[in-house]
Amino acid sequence: MGSHNSRVFAYYADHFVLPLPQGHRFPMGKYAALRDRLTRGLPLVRMQQAQPASDGELALVHTPRYIDAVMQGTLTPAEQREIGFPWTPAMAERARRSVGATVQACRAALSGEGIAANLAGGTHHAYAHKGGGFCVFNDAAVAARLMQAEWARQGAAQRQQPLRVAVIDLDVHQGNGTASIFRDDPSVFTLSLHGEKNFPFRKEPSDLDVELPDGCTDAPYIEALEWALGELERRFEPDLVIYLAGADPHEGDRLGRLKLTDDGMEARDRRVFEWAWARRIPLAMTMAGGYGRDIETTLRVQFNTWRLALSHWQRWQASERTPRWQNALP
Repeated sequence: MGSHNSRVFAYYADHFVLPLPQGHRFPMGKYAALRDRLTRGLPLVRMQQAQPASDGELALVHTPRYIDAVMQGTLTPAEQREIGFPWTPAMAERARRSVGATVQACRAALSGEGIAANLAGGTHHAYAHKGGGFCVFNDAAVAARLMQAEWARQGAAQRQQPLRVAVIDLDVHQGNGTASIFRDDPSVFTLSLHGEKNFPFRKEPSDLDVELPDGCTDAPYIEALEWALGELERRFEPDLVIYLAGADPHEGDRLGRLKLTDDGMEARDRRVFEWAWARRIPLAMTMAGGYGRDIETTLRVQFNTWRLALSHWQRWQASERTPRWQNALP
């Protein structure tokens, strides 16, 4: 696969804007701003509008009652408070398309075509039966289950085991919903590197949790990540990585409570990309959290994640290696 075939896909749904009250903590404007920044700064990135996940796809993870409540607008006031958004038709459609974007990114990654990412996503606080923490449906969980179903259908006679998915969650907040959904599923490995004392205050056990103290700086963070990736490799052999590249461990994040610099964030991303692609494992990415004290901080961190991903992928292509998964697809 030569460099002339380089394809870089970004899936977006930022035209569905939630009417949030003035002063709301969720930075709704960052999604369109990131798409604009990438369009101007990294023209190789191909923007594609996210397709909505169907009810059947959502039901691979979520309960029928919860799906219906989101779609029909019958969430209780308590459920809406836990999610953090008031219900509107745009909220339901955005949630459906946020899942669809990660599904599309995973399909593109497994095809071996290039870099693929959801410009939003990383909604890891959503459980099977409820949402929480600005997360309605769990995009990584639905995408993982759907990719497993498609993998089995495409070559059922040849598959001796399900598609193995590793969720590498480097958002600063623990992926409690994802951990709960896959608690008893050995085909999905959940790794969460997060602030020990940060939200959610009731955490769920992931396959591997690495808890970090408030104020954690670059060196101990990268050391912890290095150990975690080694432990992941020792315990699991993934066919697909879903990487939650949260911007919120950055020192400029108002909800993160860690102290990673721009250099530390870059080292984090570089290590994940190197780890996955050196092992020829397809990787789909979501932007996950980012609550910079000013939106420019979050945009800079997320743009740099994309810049690094593109740089590493081009270098990988130049080596003329064939990704191991290309020949495995029917």
